[in-house]
Amino acid sequence: MINTAPINVHINVFEGPMDLLLHLIKKDNLDVTDVNVSEITKQYLEYLNVMKELNLEIAGEFLVMASTLMQIKAKSLLPSQVPTSENEGPDPAKELIAKLLEYQKYKEAGKFLEEKLEENKDNFYKSAPIFDNGEKVLNLQLFDLLSAVKRAFDRLDERKRVELLKVEEFPIEVKMEKVVDMLSRRQWVLLDDIFVGETKKRGIITCFMAVLELIKIKKLLARQDEQDGQIRIYLNPDNKDTDFRQLMHGEAAG
Repeated sequence: MINTAPINVHINVFEGPMDLLLHLIKKDNLDVTDVNVSEITKQYLEYLNVMKELNLEIAGEFLVMASTLMQIKAKSLLPSQVPTSENEGPDPAKELIAKLLEYQKYKEAGKFLEEKLEENKDNFYKSAPIFDNGEKVLNLQLFDLLSAVKRAFDRLDERKRVELLKVEEFPIEVKMEKVVDMLSRRQWVLLDDIFVGETKKRGIITCFMAVLELIKIKKLLARQDEQDGQIRIYLNPDNKDTDFRQLMHGEAAG
């Protein structure tokens, strides 16, 4: 019998609003100093909506940044008929850009240290999995995961969105079985491919939660071949032949 009770999957959001802004800027191949505030604000709010749809806790700093962006956007839309006074106070747009540039420096330094750690990790972990160059292990960023969900939301037909009003169950175990079945026929699948065929937001959300739960119980592995590249999902070789239901109940592979 399928368990229809919801499974709570908790995501530790290590990234903050500055990371989201840098993610959006990099995604559009822009320079930090050449940002379209109106467009970046729109995209930022869209990502917050995706986080809300997934029931992720949104820290207050995300909302503060949203308020700051809307303030900057509103100011940029107002006609400037009065000459700017030196006593008018700091420019929030310039302040934000300065903070982003400074934060970007710290991120790049952190990335350099992570790469060095990755190069030497096998000296410490004898059982670390070995992948080909095209399957290099990289840290998955929360916003890369959310990007896949957002793309799936964007692909939904507007007519299908109305169907969200209808009550329909999306048991997580059904979606977990769907993912495992996809991987039984392939070496790996793209995260985006897992959402193909889903016509409702709740179905997409449940698929996303199913992937996270399968990773959590060590049935799946997630990899990126390059920074901000597509996310690939693999069966974990250690639990390839173990039913995911056994893993959910704490039964390890023999």
